[in-house]
Amino acid sequence: MAVSIPPLPHALAAEAPWVFAAGCFVLAPTALVGATGWLHRPARAGGPGFDVRAATVDVVIPVCRNQSTIVLCLAGLHAQTLRPRRIRLVEDCSGARDGTAVLAREFAQANGFRIEVVEQHEPGGRAASLAAQAELLDGDVMVVLDADTVIDSPDYLERCVHALYEGAGVAGACGARLPLRGSDRRRWAMSDAFRRWLGGDRWRDPLVPRNGVQCFSRWLAERHGECVGLVQQRFVHRGQLRAFGGICHPCGAVAYRRRYLAALSHQYLASDDEARSACDEDLLLGFALAHEGFRTVQVPEVIARVHSAQGVTAVPRARLQYTRAFLEAGRRFRALLRMPRRAPLAEPAHGCERRRHAEPFRQPFGARFTHARGRPMGWAFACTALDKALLPLAVVVAVAAGFGSWLAWIALVELGVWLAVLAAVASGPRWRTLGCGLLVAPLRYVEMAADAVAVAGFLGTRRRG
Repeated sequence: MAVSIPPLPHALAAEAPWVFAAGCFVLAPTALVGATGWLHRPARAGGPGFDVRAATVDVVIPVCRNQSTIVLCLAGLHAQTLRPRRIRLVEDCSGARDGTAVLAREFAQANGFRIEVVEQHEPGGRAASLAAQAELLDGDVMVVLDADTVIDSPDYLERCVHALYEGAGVAGACGARLPLRGSDRRRWAMSDAFRRWLGGDRWRDPLVPRNGVQCFSRWLAERHGECVGLVQQRFVHRGQLRAFGGICHPCGAVAYRRRYLAALSHQYLASDDEARSACDEDLLLGFALAHEGFRTVQVPEVIARVHSAQGVTAVPRARLQYTRAFLEAGRRFRALLRMPRRAPLAEPAHGCERRRHAEPFRQPFGARFTHARGRPMGWAFACTALDKALLPLAVVVAVAAGFGSWLAWIALVELGVWLAVLAAVASGPRWRTLGCGLLVAPLRYVEMAADAVAVAGFLGTRRRG
C-alpha cells in the first residue's frame, strides 16, 4: 500500500529560505561541533610515562626582517620552565643584512645562552627551511615559531611537550594564539633578561604607531583578534579536542614530534609545487598530519602572542588569504574532507583493552588508510569548509527569496549567541570582553564577506582549470 507524504503547508514552505539562512548563521557547522564536543567527557590520557624535562627540545625560528621583535621572542623563550637544548635562527637571504641576527646574538650573550644562526644563500621559503631543519636536527621535539611570536606563558613549552606524549598519534601541540599588545611589549621590556640586554640604556618601542589614527586602528584590530581567538580556541577547538581528539590548524608556537615531522616534511613541505606555495605551512601540516592519521592538540591554558603590524584594514585581507589557503589545502587533501566517518577499530589484543579505553582516538597511521577507514578529524575539517560555503549561500538564498530584510534580525540573534559564548570563555572581566565583542562585531561580518569572495574566487579558478 502506497503511503503518500502530505505537502508542506504553504506558510512553512514560504519560510524555508528564512529558516535555512537563520540555521546557517546561528547554527553554523563549526559552532555545532564546538557545542556537541562539550557534551563529551574529556578523554582520559595515559600520561607521558617519563619526565618531559628529559626530552630534548630544539627551537627553530625562521627570521626575515624581524629586528623589531626578535629580542621579545627570545625573552619569552628564556623565561620558559623547560629550557630548549638548541635555539636555531634560520635567516632568509632577503633579510640577511637587516640586523636581526646581530640583535639575537647580543641578547643571548647578555643572558648566558647560545643561539645558532643558519644563513640561507638562496631563497627557499619558510616551508623548505622547516623541512630541512626537521631532517638535520636530532632532538625529540622541534618547536617552530616565527620571530614575531612571543611565548607569554612560562610553562608553555613544558605543557606542550607533555601533551605530545599523552596519547597515541599526537604529532603536534600548541597553545592559544592571541595578539601581542603594547602592554605585553612593555611588560616584557621590564623583565630581567631584557634589562640585562639593555645594559642601562633606555628602550623605545619601535612598534608604537605613528599617529592617533594608526593607534586606534591597530587597537581595534588587536581587540578583534583577541575576541575571535578566544571563541575559536577556547570553544570551537576545545570542542574538537573532546569530540575528535585534535584541532585543524596548529598556530602560534607549535611543538612537533621531530621524527613525525621529518617523515612528512619531504613529501608535503620540501616540494615547491603550486598547491604547497598557496598554503600556510602550519595549516598544510595540520591537514597532512590528520591525513596520515596523526593528531594535533591544543593546550588553551597557555598563550603565545603574535605581533601584527597592520591595522583594522588588514583584517579582511588576512581572512581572505586564510580562506584561500584552507580551500587549497582542502582540495589537496580532498579524501580527508570526503570521508570524515569514524571507522571501527580492530579488536585489541589480549590485555590491551585498558590502553584502548584510555586512548579513544587511536587509529592506523598512513595515507593508505584514509580511503579505507576514514579519519575522525575529517569531521572538523569538513565542518570548517561547510562554514565558509554555507554562510555566503545563506545570504544569497535569503535575498533571492525576498527575505533580505530578515538578515538584520538573524545577525542580531547570531551576535547574541556569539557574545554569550565569548562571555563564557573570557578570562578577564566579562563586561570589558563583551564591550570589545560588541565593538568589533562589524568586522566579523566583513570577514564573512571575505569568505564569500574567497569561495567564489576558488570555484572560479577550479572551473577555469
